[in-house]
Amino acid sequence: FFFLMIRRPPRSTQSRSSAASDVYKRQYIQGMSIPTLSKRCLNGLTARTTAILGSQWGDEGKGKLVDILAQQYDVCARFNGGANAGHTIVVNKKKYALHLLPCGILYDSCINVLGNGVVVHLPTMFDELKQLDKDKINYDGRLLLSDRAHLTTACLMEADSAHETHKEKALGTTKRGIGPSYSAKASRYGLRIGDLKYWDTFLQKYNYLNQRVVQDGHKAVNKEEELRELKILRDRLYDNKMVIDTVYYINNAFENHKRILFEGANATMLDLDYGTYPFVTSSSTCAGGISTGAGFNIGKLETSIGIVKAYTTRVGSGPFPTELDNEVGQEIRKIGHEFGATTGRPRRCGWLDLPVVKYSHMLNNYTSINLTKLDVLSHLDEIKVAVRYRLNGEVLPSFPACLDDLSKVQIEYETFRGWKQDISKVKNYKDLPKEARDYVEGVEQLLNIPISWIGVGPERESMFRKDQDQ
Repeated sequence: FFFLMIRRPPRSTQSRSSAASDVYKRQYIQGMSIPTLSKRCLNGLTARTTAILGSQWGDEGKGKLVDILAQQYDVCARFNGGANAGHTIVVNKKKYALHLLPCGILYDSCINVLGNGVVVHLPTMFDELKQLDKDKINYDGRLLLSDRAHLTTACLMEADSAHETHKEKALGTTKRGIGPSYSAKASRYGLRIGDLKYWDTFLQKYNYLNQRVVQDGHKAVNKEEELRELKILRDRLYDNKMVIDTVYYINNAFENHKRILFEGANATMLDLDYGTYPFVTSSSTCAGGISTGAGFNIGKLETSIGIVKAYTTRVGSGPFPTELDNEVGQEIRKIGHEFGATTGRPRRCGWLDLPVVKYSHMLNNYTSINLTKLDVLSHLDEIKVAVRYRLNGEVLPSFPACLDDLSKVQIEYETFRGWKQDISKVKNYKDLPKEARDYVEGVEQLLNIPISWIGVGPERESMFRKDQDQ
């Protein structure tokens, strides 16, 4: 038996930033590998493995940081969601709204993977590839789909749309068939991409899926038309060797010292288990989804960056404690162009909610934060930040699971002075107005998580590191 004491510096001598950046390193005792604490990469630029995760209700701007980092990585992998995601990237004033394709698809050196936890609507994916063809972006051999990933088909999209037409049942989904696709998966009659390999067997499974959906009371779809299209797309997939065992591929890449970037879709507060259920998506959006949706053990994850918008938005129905249902909220929506990349729906806007971000950090163990869209707040005289919830006079230690409780919370705010000047051209943290830096550093201290990246506009060049030495 070996006994190990790990001595940490007294809490009073440890800065917030250094405490948040501590991670495990190796210390060898009599041939045994024992984890102790040391610094790790905060910003993802030098990490072997990095996850980019949404910290709020989605639409935080995950795609831009993935786009920036992807040029440094060998593999970029999606592990959850489907065409309900909408990652908007602006490159040389050209906008790419990617719904299924990983953001690394824009870089010649990056292999892009749709993992087993993704649900794939093939027509949508190939429509996205048409824009790359038009812009002469070569993706040959750079897009790989898991043979275990499930297919979204017309009957599942019809079921989703029908559900949303009933106001008493509507959740505000994108009507892209995401929920029914995961339901079919859990009920064990879903279709997997690997099923396409043997067409005759696939036809039997396809017919059974449609039969089950119709039995549930939904309208029948034109199966012959969809099958004709699926056969064409199936041949393209297999002729170009795009369908593989991605679980083996990703783990083998790691063993061969490749750098892997995991791209989250949606966000923590939309997680099926941990979000504001039932107003959530149907997949695992947190770091744990990397294990279930890509087959990669998150114990091997070096860096996890939480994307946090400088205010809060959500689209669709569901509770929203800091919502600004007034002129301030409308102005933020207008300036921030807060309309869904997938549906075009207006997003609800509110103040930054730190209890949400702290809860998200508890689940995802962020190495650092990427604070996005700071420029959108430049017109305000003062900016509020929610710092804690109270229920019946008692401070809540974490985010409540019960929506009835959430609807009754009293919110305590801290107020920051606005900077009242355009910051969209700023390229360095030190060039931000003092009031903007006070806001950033105030949020950083309240969260006790270092902020590594700051976004001040939609362009790739509008993102910079807070500390150039990180």
